[in-house]
Amino acid sequence: MANNLDLLGALLVGLAGSGHCIAMCGGVSAALSMAIPADRQHFWGRLCYLLNYNLGRLLSYVIAGALVGGLLATTSELGAGKHALAGLRVIAALLMIALGLYLAGWWQGVLLLERIGAKFWPLIKPLAGRFIPFTSALHALPFGMVWGWLPCGLVYSMLAWSAAAGSAGGGALIMFFFGLGTLPTLFALGGLADRLRYWLTLRSLRLGGALLLMAYGLHTLWIGLASF
Repeated sequence: MANNLDLLGALLVGLAGSGHCIAMCGGVSAALSMAIPADRQHFWGRLCYLLNYNLGRLLSYVIAGALVGGLLATTSELGAGKHALAGLRVIAALLMIALGLYLAGWWQGVLLLERIGAKFWPLIKPLAGRFIPFTSALHALPFGMVWGWLPCGLVYSMLAWSAAAGSAGGGALIMFFFGLGTLPTLFALGGLADRLRYWLTLRSLRLGGALLLMAYGLHTLWIGLASF
């Protein structure tokens, strides 16, 4: 099961990755805004649609985290057990470090994961079109669930972290806290917190988060290697 440090780190990744979220989800936010009925284009109306969209997105993250966490835990029990989980923790640690380097703007290797996921995205994306234009705020929930599978290096890195949690519940919790960390950015993109968007994209915030993430990655790497 994920510990408190894992959950705090996942939340940090979501917050520090705001710049990447803005680049990846800007088009989604535009599509979401245009799909909202004209008579709901006020603060409370938009808030309702954004809440449902982000709830759907978080549900996708939680489901994915539970699947990889549970699947890898089952595989390790059938196979190498302790050593399999230690190996997963080492891989997750290396991805944390790579993600920190990306957030700091020092290395773009994480984007290679997005290129792999992009090959499958055209098979999933058309599903989102079935729910727009929205006739109800509830339609934003399945719309968000589809877009939760958007190819994203941050999400893929966090899924590796979820796999190392060693259980379905632990993987789901890590992805849930990561999703919570992305919420401020997505609400800012939705036009409900323009000033917040400015603070989230500050270079100092991204750099601080990246350094903390790399430090935690090194700590996790040490634990993983010591477990062999």
